[in-house]
Amino acid sequence: MINPRRIYGADHLASPNFVADERDERTEAMTADRASSRPPRASLVRRRLGWTAVAVAALLLAILLSLAVGSRQIAPSAVLDALLHGGSSDAADIVRSLRLPRTLIGLMVGAALAMAGTVMQGVTRNPIADPGILGISQGASVGVVLAIAFAGVHTLTGYVWYAFAGAGLASVAVYAIATSGRGGATPVKLALSGAAINALLVSVTTGVLTTKAAALDEFRFWQIGSLAGRDTALVGQIWPFLLVGTVLVIAVARGLDALALGEDVAKGLGQNVAAVRIVAALGATILTGVGVAAAGPLAFIGLAVPHIARAIVGTDHRWVLPMAALIGPVMLLVSDVVGRILFPPSEVPAGVMTALIGVPFLVTLVRRKAVAA
Repeated sequence: MINPRRIYGADHLASPNFVADERDERTEAMTADRASSRPPRASLVRRRLGWTAVAVAALLLAILLSLAVGSRQIAPSAVLDALLHGGSSDAADIVRSLRLPRTLIGLMVGAALAMAGTVMQGVTRNPIADPGILGISQGASVGVVLAIAFAGVHTLTGYVWYAFAGAGLASVAVYAIATSGRGGATPVKLALSGAAINALLVSVTTGVLTTKAAALDEFRFWQIGSLAGRDTALVGQIWPFLLVGTVLVIAVARGLDALALGEDVAKGLGQNVAAVRIVAALGATILTGVGVAAAGPLAFIGLAVPHIARAIVGTDHRWVLPMAALIGPVMLLVSDVVGRILFPPSEVPAGVMTALIGVPFLVTLVRRKAVAA
C-alpha cells in the first residue's frame, strides 16, 4: 500500500490547502453522482408531462367531435359560436340543448368509471378487476329494476337515486362479508365476496324482470349503456358525487402504491391498510354509482383504461388516476361519436361501442407485455 506521506510529505498533508483540495474533490464526486441520478427522474417527469399534454389535446378533440358530429354535421366554427355567443339558429339549438348535455355526461361518466376501475385494481391487486368486481354495477342495476317495477319511476333523473342506493348497499354487503373471519378484507376475499353478491343480484334482477314484463324494455334500454337522451338536470344531480369520489380516491393514491408492495410492506411504510381500503372502496363505490346511474353499466372503460394509463405514465397512482380521468372520457366520447355515424340515422349505443373500441387497445397492450401485474 502506498503511503501518501512519502509522496506528498507529512507537512503537505497537514496543510490547509491539501485538506481543501480533498474536500473539493469529494464534493465534486458527490455532485457528479447526484447529477447522474437526476436525468432518469427528470426524463420520467418530462415523459409523463408530455403524455398528459397529449391526453388533454385528445380530450379536447373528442369534445369537439362529440359536439360537431352526429346525424347532422355542424362546423367547428358554428359549435364555438353556439357555445360562446349563443344564437337562435337550428345548429346552435342542437349543440346547446342536445349535444352539450350528452358530452358533459360523457366526460363525467368516463372519468368516474376509469378512476373507479383504477382504484379497484389497486385495492384488490387484481389486474382484471373493474367497477363490477365488488358487485357495485349490479347493485345499481337492481336499484333501477326495483324503481321501474315497483316505484313507478320512468325517468333517467329518477333512476339516479335508486342506482346510487343499490350500488352503496351492494358494496357494504361485499365489504361486510369480506371483513368477517380471519385476516380481514384481503384482496381474495373481496373478489370472492363480490362474485357471490354479483351472482345473487343477477338472480334478483332476472327474477323481477320475468315477473314484470312491462319493465323489461325500459330496463333493457338503460342496461345497454348509452349517452342518448341525457339532459342538463342529470348533470346537476351527479357532479357533487363525482367531486366527492374523486377527492377520496386521490387522497389514498400513496396508500394504493404501498398496497401494491404487499400488506406487510405497506404497514411498514406507515400506512393504515384498513383505512386505505375503506376510503378507496368508498370512493370507487361513489364513482361507479355516478357512472352507472347516469349512463348504465358501460363495459370495458373501468377495465381497459387503467392498463392504458399505467402503460403510459407508470404505476404511481398520483399520475395514473389523473391520466385515467383523461383517457376514460376520450374512449367514451369517441365510442359515442362512432356509434352515431356507423349506421345513420340509427345509433349504436355507447355501451356496445366501448367494448368494440377498447378490446384492440387491451389486446395490443397484452401482446406487448405492457400490462402491469
